Amino acid sequence: MTSQIPANDIFAVNPYESHPSLSPLEAEVLWEYAKLAQHVKLVTQRTRALSEQPDQRMLARLRVLEKKMGLVLTLFKASVWGVINEQPAADQPLYYNEDSNDTTIRR
Repeated sequence: MTSQIPANDIFAVNPYESHPSLSPLEAEVLWEYAKLAQHVKLVTQRTRALSEQPDQRMLARLRVLEKKMGLVLTLFKASVWGVINEQPAADQPLYYNEDSNDTTIRR
């Protein structure tokens, strides 16, 4: 087996290039897999670090966004309330017509 290459060097040097039992295409494919594996390891480390201690800058930005969204919701509710109040009341009969054909029993 080849010696361990530091993680940063895997992106610069192909460790499989001079292996005697690999074709150049196989060496390239294995190198791409090694780079992909290193990227996955880096993403895993960063997500683990974020889950252990949240990013304070991101939390501050999210708090500002939350306040703005609360303001937008309040303004939206106020505008809906204003639109509802501006509409005239539904036309309701001012008196009951006894002569109608309505047979509904009323109390």
